Amino acid sequence: MITSAQLRGARAMLGLTAEALAGESKLPVSTIEALETDVNSADGKALAAVRSVLETRGVLFLASGNDGAGGAGIRFRHRSADDDGIRPENLNATNDD
Repeated sequence: MITSAQLRGARAMLGLTAEALAGESKLPVSTIEALETDVNSADGKALAAVRSVLETRGVLFLASGNDGAGGAGIRFRHRSADDDGIRPENLNATNDD
């Protein structure tokens, strides 16, 4: 089960506003705010829509106890072997995303 704190953290890690996440998940901003306050009273379809957007953008939700003794958390998905990114010497304004 995903927690409200995980949702808030995932959105923050991605630099998304509540409005942007609402737009991508096709939900009202009030639903995003409600999920980030109390996920336990949320509609399952709304939670699934938000989770799908966040996971598509590269967030992994970790259950309590994953990767050691820690609690629930989030992290970015590992890159594939094909995704080396952009080398620092090749960074410029045209590839700044």
